[in-house]
Amino acid sequence: MQALILAGGKGTRLRPLTVYTPKPIVPVVNRPFLLYQVDILRAAGITDITLSLSYQPDKIEQLLGDGSEFGVTLRYVTEPSPMGTGGAYRFAADNISETTIVFNGDILTDFDLSSLIEFHRGKEAAATIALVPVEDPSRYGLVELDKDSRVMRFLEKPEAGDLAKLTINTINAGIYVLEPQVLNLIPKDTNHSFEYDVFPEILNRKLPFFGKVMSDEYWLDIGTPTSYLNAHHDFLNGKIKGFDIPKTDLSDVATHAKIDKVSVIGENCTIKPGAKIVNSVIGAGVHVEEKAVIENSVIWSHTRVSSGAEIRGAVIARSCHIGRNAIVSEGAVLGDKTTLTDYSKA
Repeated sequence: MQALILAGGKGTRLRPLTVYTPKPIVPVVNRPFLLYQVDILRAAGITDITLSLSYQPDKIEQLLGDGSEFGVTLRYVTEPSPMGTGGAYRFAADNISETTIVFNGDILTDFDLSSLIEFHRGKEAAATIALVPVEDPSRYGLVELDKDSRVMRFLEKPEAGDLAKLTINTINAGIYVLEPQVLNLIPKDTNHSFEYDVFPEILNRKLPFFGKVMSDEYWLDIGTPTSYLNAHHDFLNGKIKGFDIPKTDLSDVATHAKIDKVSVIGENCTIKPGAKIVNSVIGAGVHVEEKAVIENSVIWSHTRVSSGAEIRGAVIARSCHIGRNAIVSEGAVLGDKTTLTDYSKA
């Protein structure tokens, strides 16, 4: 089998974090996000992976290379212009010759893909879609199945009045298993969406199209700063299974600094006496001065947090400078190279 990861989005919802860093490689617990998708593909025995790129593709390719470091083979295709999810799949057709798992590039999950593949083969499906139940489906597209798990219809972002009449809460999880025949439903060099174009056409042609609902697996769209921060908290609190979290580097941590057991400290960090770090992820090369407090936050690499500064519930990107006694409050998101002067509030 092969895999295609749709990693061409600009990550506009995640700005300012994605102004200089493409969304597929924003750090999640100090690893490029895309590697978590590579991990679960490799765990299912899928090592032939194509990345469909558009926004800042060179940065992604330079960071991940040919994939050999991660036990897979990575190929890259770059869309000449945004082509939509289905159009990107069709554009990558030259690299697709067999059953393919297609992954939206902003999905964090510990789903066992082997079970999805087995389900797909057992149904002799042309297409299979992974589904996840959510409490509030209004922001998503609902998918209705019959008693045999065959896809019946799609309801894109239903309004509150319509939701009240429905008995389903399963949404598109952004993971598909597709046979090559699906490529024939997509015109070349056009902007096509799986949700609005390809899947309705599969239903119109009455091809075998099935859905498998996740049960206890973790699933999250990391496309907003809030969900991005929540993903880190879920890792630290053990809600996400099956991944190796980088070990904390305590090589230059002062004896009198206070770091709780769940926080992750990257390589070559300096943590001064009296500093306090709680339920947070600190990137490589971060410098934390005396009596600074970091709680429930994510700090990217090479940022400096001056003495007495307080950071709570925030995301701070690469190479920032937080001045003395500055306060960064819950919900704040600072882009690369932001400077907060002494005693500032954000």
